[in-house]
Amino acid sequence: MKNKKVLGFSGVLIAIVIGVVIYGFMSLKPVSKSPSEVTFSVQPNTSKIDIVKNLKKAGLIRSEIITLAYVFFQPNINLQAGDYTINKSSSTMDIINQIADGRIIDVVPTVRVTFVEGKRLVDYAELIGNYFDVTAEEFIEKTSDKEFLKELIDDYWFLDESILNEEIYYPLEGYLAPDTYEFYQNSSVEQIVRKLLSSLDKKLSPLKDDIQENGTSVHELLTIASIIEKEAINKNDRAKVSQVIYTRLEKKMSLGMDVTTYYGAKKDMKEYLTWAETREKNAYNTRNTDFIGLPVSSICNPSMESINAALNPSDTEYVYFVADVDTGEVFFFNTYDEFAEKKTELGL
Repeated sequence: MKNKKVLGFSGVLIAIVIGVVIYGFMSLKPVSKSPSEVTFSVQPNTSKIDIVKNLKKAGLIRSEIITLAYVFFQPNINLQAGDYTINKSSSTMDIINQIADGRIIDVVPTVRVTFVEGKRLVDYAELIGNYFDVTAEEFIEKTSDKEFLKELIDDYWFLDESILNEEIYYPLEGYLAPDTYEFYQNSSVEQIVRKLLSSLDKKLSPLKDDIQENGTSVHELLTIASIIEKEAINKNDRAKVSQVIYTRLEKKMSLGMDVTTYYGAKKDMKEYLTWAETREKNAYNTRNTDFIGLPVSSICNPSMESINAALNPSDTEYVYFVADVDTGEVFFFNTYDEFAEKKTELGL
């Protein structure tokens, strides 16, 4: 009786193994019998996992899991950057070997671009216009396109429908991770945006638990971080500014921060704010005393230091602060009288 059970179990195990082998074999077959060709780009420094994911998105392979297994069971394989002409009638193994061999269409020149912390999306758009065959206006238009934004929401865990709010000036403000990147010179707006978002993904993913414990959405967190970025320049002051923001939100006080008013007025921080602009009602102007809460979105693309400050406010009880515009030094106070006195001293 035992022998029959063992034989029965062995038979099931063999059937499973045979099934897995057949599935794996079928998964490596071409996606089409038609010899149609597709251009597929591998950006510099793209991981093997992301390359396989992109192959699946492009409809060039049947199974992401089986392809990953094939790639990682060959540790010496090196998938090379470049633009490839891939035939849909090619097997998965042929496609991977083509990318590993670097059989590209042409060598496309690359360009290194540095996106500076604390700059706005419009600044990034202008920078992109200087490096790529796309105007700043085209970049802004593409990154405001609702259909494109919905695709991004589906692909990135930290994006949600908050960015579709009609009052937001630039939907991806705050989400374009500052850093230095290498791109192909012929990169499209979509490729550029996705590279910056993928970078933010890598930076935020280790903080998922902290973000959840913080009780704010990613959108709110980045908004807070963007204000911190513009208000303070060192780690210690940023943590204190963070504390003031949370305190004012808890007390249901207007944030009263000039940096949000400048953004709402679409003015550079070096320009002069008029009295009317400080009172204007818009989705960003926290200087308007009727405005309670956070701006509708970020006012710049913040650094990781500011994001960490937004997650880890200082253990202080300040309610007010003022910055010396000449030195960048920030002074913090518990009472309005102290705050007003310092403003007078600084000539503000």
